Amino acid sequence: MYKGLTNDLKRRVREHNSGKSTYTKQNGPWELIYYEAFLHKEDTMKEEKFLKSGKGRERIKWLINIK
Repeated sequence: MYKGLTNDLKRRVREHNSGKSTYTKQNGPWELIYYEAFLHKEDTMKEEKFLKSGKGRERIKWLINIK
């Protein structure tokens, strides 16, 4: 599971799948199964920080129905 922010989602998924991202090049292919959109970068950054926390990981599992 990967969490990140971008202003071009399709390009970012392509980069992950082509090995251009150091963090994700060892895994893949990556499949986008959930995303959220925000109007302001500050809100995006707050949400990303939350999603990387314990409660945030729990919410993601609930949202995408992982058991």
